[in-house]
Amino acid sequence: MNRAKKDALPQVLVIDVGGTHVKVLATGQKTPREIESGLKMTAGIMVREVKKLTKDWSYNAVSIGYPGPVVHGHPLREPYNLGGGWMGFNFAKAFGCPVKVVNDAAMQALGSYRGGRMLFLGLGTGLGSAMIVDGDLEPMELAHLPYKKRTYEDYVGLRGLKRSGRKKWERHVFAIVEQLKSALEPDYVVLGGGNVQKLKHLPRGVLRGDNRNAFPGGFRLWREKTRGSRRK
Repeated sequence: MNRAKKDALPQVLVIDVGGTHVKVLATGQKTPREIESGLKMTAGIMVREVKKLTKDWSYNAVSIGYPGPVVHGHPLREPYNLGGGWMGFNFAKAFGCPVKVVNDAAMQALGSYRGGRMLFLGLGTGLGSAMIVDGDLEPMELAHLPYKKRTYEDYVGLRGLKRSGRKKWERHVFAIVEQLKSALEPDYVVLGGGNVQKLKHLPRGVLRGDNRNAFPGGFRLWREKTRGSRRK
């Protein structure tokens, strides 16, 4: 890997870790690459396989979008849909360069950001959430707040979609968006995650996101003009 000049932006490898695939893209590359993940994908295996997958790419910094809460740059708990060994893993040592780890919803939020106050909600297996205010990123854990008889995630995550059907699920998405807009007062809301495509309509003041926004988000983590919170 090439060493960057102090004044230059780093050459970044972005890693978007998911329960079924790990997707990667590096500065200067146009086409993402991916490998299958799943319950046998430990942190060590992920690093080994990504390094093999990207051996012809140059990078000197890494961004990792992790499917779970991240505090002070480290996973707070092991992921539900992957193997173990993520908590306490030394990613910087394994990759041989500086590494920033953030929640995957936060990374996609950064890639979706258009200025001002933005609330990001990721509709996937669960409910990811983050807020960015004037460039400051604050990952959030809204999924388990109480809603009706359960939690937000129980109604708008994958379980809720399967249990209620698309139409009822969409109504819950709309209701929860309105609740959070009233509470947090964003200028706009971005709905991302894999299940956003199942929404036939969007609430007023809401933009449709895209999982691919994780890549520009990972690049932005290394730009000084985009400031991450102390929890990144």
